[in-house]
Amino acid sequence: MWSVPEHLADILAHIRPLEPLELRLLDAQGCVLAEDVTVAVALPPFDNSSMDGYAVRTADVEGASEHRPAVLTVIGDVAAGSGELPTVGPGEAARIMTGAPLPPGADAVVPVEWTDGGTGRGPATTMRAHSSAPEGAGGEVRVYRPARAGQHIRLRGSDVQAGDLALEAGTVLGPSQIGLLAAIGRSTVTVRPRPRVVVMSTGSELVQPGEELTPGRIHDSNSFALTAAARDAGAIAYRAGAVADDAESLRAALEEQLAHADLIVTSGGVSVGAYDVVKETLSRFGGGAHDRDDRDDAGGPHGSSSAAEGGRVEFRKLAMQPGKPQGFGRIGPDRTPLLALPGNPVSAYVSFELFVRPAIRALMGLEPHERRVVRARLEVGEPLTSPAGKRQFLRGRYEPPTQEGTAGGVAPVGGAGSHLVAALAHADALIVIPEDTTEVEPGAELDAFLLG
Repeated sequence: MWSVPEHLADILAHIRPLEPLELRLLDAQGCVLAEDVTVAVALPPFDNSSMDGYAVRTADVEGASEHRPAVLTVIGDVAAGSGELPTVGPGEAARIMTGAPLPPGADAVVPVEWTDGGTGRGPATTMRAHSSAPEGAGGEVRVYRPARAGQHIRLRGSDVQAGDLALEAGTVLGPSQIGLLAAIGRSTVTVRPRPRVVVMSTGSELVQPGEELTPGRIHDSNSFALTAAARDAGAIAYRAGAVADDAESLRAALEEQLAHADLIVTSGGVSVGAYDVVKETLSRFGGGAHDRDDRDDAGGPHGSSSAAEGGRVEFRKLAMQPGKPQGFGRIGPDRTPLLALPGNPVSAYVSFELFVRPAIRALMGLEPHERRVVRARLEVGEPLTSPAGKRQFLRGRYEPPTQEGTAGGVAPVGGAGSHLVAALAHADALIVIPEDTTEVEPGAELDAFLLG
């Protein structure tokens, strides 16, 4: 049998990051930056007001109070986007809006709430709209509080300076990163695109959700769960739906999807049954499928490197539970990676987390290991048993530690059966029992693979 680390290492050894391309900003959301981005122009590009108020000289409002306000002459408005700016001289003020450039002569901004707003009727709470009261741009304003130099002014370059590193290559572009790129004037950016992942289930027993179940049929849940998981991992995922246990049907479906897939994920048909159609079908792609347990061939941990280079798909038995039967290889003219997962829902999901998610991240040019693994106390009433020689993954609920330096707790959810999908929906961790452990006592510490 292959170990879990050996299988993952073989997958990652045959996956290369997608080639970078230049995209418009909104199209680049969720992609991985493939270049260091430096700032061309300082941000903000000019001194500007952080408040709606009045641009003043601090010398003119020194000692101002409600009983002895500073009375200044208003020489005009400075709105956001203003080009020509008035010069503020002694005893003068300019009404200024948030984001507007600081006019020459002024060295501070007093908020409108510190003034009478030009009304002569005591402290104001707001400015009158210019359209309804244009006289507010002139006249006098009473200032009731002093201001220090630079107060309520956002200085040029106080966010980033020209030449600064804005974002490093390898950054995943989310909303805030897109906003920064726009703010520094970038309209396009070079990224590694989000991989296109095609998900398909196999099985003549599968019925589309919403359709009536006839005897012997079940609803297809795997393709929905795996597609959602691929999207959660950062991919652009397409659900191709369920394919019957017919080699020609699956072959046609695969050939159709190869044209627009960077990775294909199948579930079902990888074990040792007479109707395991994935094995049968992939034996006709790129040199044949192989069910191998030997450890003697050159070119990788089990000779799998040479198999993948030849475009073959290998089917392996892994020392894990659930998820023992697995397949991996590359098919089609572009040698598109294909991961063939077991059909039981829990097996498929656990396999996705262990193998498909790292593959998606590798295609994006990211470190493949994203999920946190923490030590946690096993909270059970009786000892847990585990098969010898297999790494077991149990669904669990994790409770973080209440004190620093201590372990959290993890409790199993549902049974060990790989068909128990309801328990999976309530789990937020996988409890990892090592291959050499057959019994775990309550309170013992184990690794917990966090799913969020």
